Amino acid sequence: MILDEISEQLIIGRAPVLADTVKKALDEGYVPAQIINGGLIKGMDVIGERFKNNEVFVPEVMMAARAMKAAMEVLKPLLKSGDVSEKGTVVIGTVKGDQHDIGKNLVAIMLESKGFRVIDLGVNVAPEKYVETAIKENADIIACSALLTTTMINMKAVVELAKEKTDSKVKVMIGGAPVTQSFCDQIGADGYSEDAAAAAELAERLVS
Repeated sequence: MILDEISEQLIIGRAPVLADTVKKALDEGYVPAQIINGGLIKGMDVIGERFKNNEVFVPEVMMAARAMKAAMEVLKPLLKSGDVSEKGTVVIGTVKGDQHDIGKNLVAIMLESKGFRVIDLGVNVAPEKYVETAIKENADIIACSALLTTTMINMKAVVELAKEKTDSKVKVMIGGAPVTQSFCDQIGADGYSEDAAAAAELAERLVS
Protein backbone atom coordinates (compact mmCIF):
# COMPACT_ATOMS: atom_id res chain seq x y z
CA MET A 1 0.00 0.00 0.00
CA ILE A 2 1.34 3.42 -0.97
CA LEU A 3 0.82 4.95 2.50
CA ASP A 4 3.09 2.25 3.96
CA GLU A 5 5.70 3.11 1.31
CA ILE A 6 5.46 6.75 2.39
CA SER A 7 6.04 5.79 6.04
CA GLU A 8 9.02 3.59 5.12
CA GLN A 9 10.65 6.23 2.93
CA LEU A 10 10.25 8.83 5.66
CA ILE A 11 11.76 6.51 8.28
CA ILE A 12 14.90 5.99 6.18
CA GLY A 13 14.99 9.67 5.23
CA ARG A 14 14.78 9.41 1.44
CA ALA A 15 13.58 12.97 0.77
CA PRO A 16 13.50 13.13 -3.08
CA VAL A 17 11.99 9.63 -3.42
CA LEU A 18 9.40 10.43 -0.75
CA ALA A 19 8.34 13.64 -2.54
CA ASP A 20 7.78 11.60 -5.73
CA THR A 21 5.79 8.93 -3.85
CA VAL A 22 3.59 11.63 -2.31
CA LYS A 23 2.89 12.99 -5.83
CA LYS A 24 2.06 9.45 -6.95
CA ALA A 25 -0.34 9.02 -4.00
CA LEU A 26 -2.09 12.26 -4.99
CA ASP A 27 -2.38 10.98 -8.59
CA GLU A 28 -3.96 7.79 -7.22
CA GLY A 29 -6.65 9.89 -5.52
CA TYR A 30 -5.43 10.14 -1.93
CA VAL A 31 -6.16 13.48 -0.26
CA PRO A 32 -3.44 15.36 1.67
CA ALA A 33 -4.97 14.58 5.09
CA GLN A 34 -4.82 10.82 4.33
CA ILE A 35 -1.18 11.10 3.24
CA ILE A 36 -0.21 13.12 6.31
CA ASN A 37 -2.06 11.05 8.90
CA GLY A 38 -1.76 7.60 7.32
CA GLY A 39 1.78 7.92 6.00
CA LEU A 40 3.93 10.79 7.25
CA ILE A 41 2.84 11.03 10.88
CA LYS A 42 2.92 7.24 11.15
CA GLY A 43 6.54 7.29 9.98
CA MET A 44 7.52 10.12 12.34
CA ASP A 45 5.91 8.22 15.23
CA VAL A 46 8.17 5.25 14.47
CA ILE A 47 11.23 7.53 14.35
CA GLY A 48 10.17 9.15 17.63
CA GLU A 49 9.78 5.77 19.31
CA ARG A 50 13.14 4.51 18.01
CA PHE A 51 14.85 7.74 19.08
CA LYS A 52 13.39 7.36 22.58
CA ASN A 53 14.71 3.78 22.74
CA ASN A 54 18.18 4.80 21.49
CA GLU A 55 17.70 2.73 18.32
CA VAL A 56 18.29 5.78 16.10
CA PHE A 57 20.15 9.02 16.83
CA VAL A 58 20.13 12.72 15.90
CA PRO A 59 21.39 12.25 12.27
CA GLU A 60 18.60 9.76 11.46
CA VAL A 61 15.98 12.04 13.02
CA MET A 62 17.32 14.97 10.97
CA MET A 63 17.14 12.89 7.78
CA ALA A 64 13.56 11.88 8.53
CA ALA A 65 12.72 15.51 9.27
CA ARG A 66 14.18 16.64 5.93
CA ALA A 67 12.11 13.96 4.19
CA MET A 68 8.99 15.14 6.06
CA LYS A 69 9.73 18.70 4.94
CA ALA A 70 10.11 17.63 1.29
CA ALA A 71 6.77 15.79 1.45
CA MET A 72 5.04 18.76 3.06
CA GLU A 73 6.37 21.07 0.31
CA VAL A 74 4.34 18.97 -2.15
CA LEU A 75 1.23 18.94 0.04
CA LYS A 76 1.15 22.49 1.42
CA PRO A 77 -0.28 24.19 -1.70
CA LEU A 78 -3.14 21.65 -1.69
CA LEU A 79 -4.05 22.00 1.98
CA LYS A 80 -7.20 23.95 2.61
CA SER A 81 -7.60 25.33 6.11
CA GLY A 82 -9.48 22.71 8.06
CA ASP A 83 -8.04 19.80 6.02
CA VAL A 84 -5.67 18.81 8.79
CA SER A 85 -6.59 19.81 12.29
CA GLU A 86 -3.86 21.55 14.24
CA LYS A 87 -3.48 20.28 17.78
CA GLY A 88 -2.36 23.64 19.10
CA THR A 89 0.35 26.28 18.92
CA VAL A 90 3.73 26.02 20.63
CA VAL A 91 6.21 28.88 21.06
CA ILE A 92 9.67 27.34 21.39
CA GLY A 93 13.16 28.70 22.01
CA THR A 94 16.44 28.29 23.87
CA VAL A 95 16.50 30.43 27.02
CA LYS A 96 18.35 33.71 27.51
CA GLY A 97 22.14 33.34 27.62
CA ASP A 98 22.13 29.96 25.83
CA GLN A 99 23.09 29.51 22.17
CA HIS A 100 22.49 25.75 21.83
CA ASP A 101 19.77 24.71 19.41
CA ILE A 102 20.10 21.09 18.24
CA GLY A 103 17.81 19.75 20.97
CA LYS A 104 15.33 22.57 20.46
CA ASN A 105 15.28 21.98 16.69
CA LEU A 106 14.57 18.27 17.21
CA VAL A 107 11.69 19.07 19.56
CA ALA A 108 10.27 21.56 17.01
CA ILE A 109 10.41 18.88 14.29
CA MET A 110 8.68 16.31 16.51
CA LEU A 111 5.98 18.80 17.50
CA GLU A 112 5.29 19.69 13.86
CA SER A 113 5.11 16.02 12.94
CA LYS A 114 2.42 15.58 15.62
CA GLY A 115 0.33 18.36 14.08
CA PHE A 116 1.31 21.37 16.21
CA ARG A 117 1.92 24.82 14.77
CA VAL A 118 5.41 25.75 15.98
CA ILE A 119 6.78 29.26 16.33
CA ASP A 120 10.54 28.99 16.78
CA LEU A 121 12.10 32.05 18.45
CA GLY A 122 15.64 30.70 18.06
CA VAL A 123 18.29 30.98 20.78
CA ASN A 124 19.03 33.44 23.61
CA VAL A 125 15.31 34.18 24.11
CA ALA A 126 14.30 36.60 26.87
CA PRO A 127 11.35 35.63 29.12
CA GLU A 128 9.33 38.63 27.83
CA LYS A 129 9.80 37.49 24.22
CA TYR A 130 8.37 34.02 24.95
CA VAL A 131 5.33 35.39 26.74
CA GLU A 132 4.62 38.31 24.37
CA THR A 133 4.77 35.94 21.39
CA ALA A 134 2.55 33.37 23.14
CA ILE A 135 -0.10 36.03 23.81
CA LYS A 136 0.13 37.49 20.29
CA GLU A 137 -0.08 34.07 18.60
CA ASN A 138 -2.72 32.72 20.98
CA ALA A 139 -0.36 29.85 21.85
CA ASP A 140 -1.21 26.91 24.11
CA ILE A 141 2.34 26.07 25.20
CA ILE A 142 5.73 27.71 25.69
CA ALA A 143 8.61 25.25 25.33
CA CYS A 144 11.97 26.27 26.86
CA SER A 145 15.27 24.53 26.20
CA ALA A 146 18.65 24.95 27.93
CA LEU A 147 21.94 23.12 27.71
CA LEU A 148 23.81 24.92 30.48
CA THR A 149 23.24 24.81 34.24
CA THR A 150 24.01 28.54 34.29
CA THR A 151 21.15 29.37 31.87
CA MET A 152 18.46 26.91 32.92
CA ILE A 153 17.65 29.14 35.90
CA ASN A 154 16.19 31.62 33.36
CA MET A 155 13.32 29.18 32.85
CA LYS A 156 11.96 30.24 36.26
CA ALA A 157 11.36 33.79 34.98
CA VAL A 158 9.48 32.41 31.95
CA VAL A 159 7.20 30.32 34.18
CA GLU A 160 6.50 33.23 36.53
CA LEU A 161 5.81 35.69 33.70
CA ALA A 162 3.55 33.22 31.83
CA LYS A 163 1.52 32.66 35.00
CA GLU A 164 1.24 36.38 35.64
CA LYS A 165 0.45 37.56 32.10
CA THR A 166 -1.74 34.66 30.87
CA ASP A 167 -3.33 33.66 34.17
CA SER A 168 -1.70 30.20 33.77
CA LYS A 169 -3.62 29.58 30.51
CA VAL A 170 -0.38 29.11 28.57
CA LYS A 171 1.44 26.01 29.81
CA VAL A 172 5.25 26.01 30.11
CA MET A 173 7.23 22.85 29.35
CA ILE A 174 10.98 22.60 29.82
CA GLY A 175 13.84 20.34 28.76
CA GLY A 176 17.55 20.10 27.99
CA ALA A 177 20.58 18.17 29.23
CA PRO A 178 20.89 19.65 32.76
CA VAL A 179 17.12 19.92 33.37
CA THR A 180 15.36 17.41 35.63
CA GLN A 181 11.86 16.66 36.87
CA SER A 182 12.76 17.98 40.32
CA PHE A 183 13.91 21.30 38.79
CA CYS A 184 10.61 21.41 36.89
CA ASP A 185 8.69 20.93 40.15
CA GLN A 186 10.88 23.48 41.92
CA ILE A 187 10.15 26.31 39.43
CA GLY A 188 6.48 25.36 38.93
CA ALA A 189 6.66 24.50 35.22
CA ASP A 190 3.79 22.44 33.77
CA GLY A 191 5.94 19.63 32.40
CA TYR A 192 9.43 18.27 31.73
CA SER A 193 10.61 15.85 29.07
CA GLU A 194 13.97 14.18 28.66
CA ASP A 195 14.01 13.96 24.86
CA ALA A 196 12.32 15.21 21.70
CA ALA A 197 9.90 12.31 21.27
CA ALA A 198 8.77 12.55 24.91
CA ALA A 199 8.38 16.34 24.47
CA ALA A 200 5.89 15.85 21.64
CA GLU A 201 3.90 13.39 23.76
CA LEU A 202 3.98 15.78 26.72
CA ALA A 203 2.66 18.62 24.51
CA GLU A 204 -0.23 16.39 23.41
CA ARG A 205 -1.09 15.69 27.06
CA LEU A 206 -0.90 19.38 27.97
CA VAL A 207 -3.42 20.38 25.28
CA SER A 208 -5.79 17.43 25.73
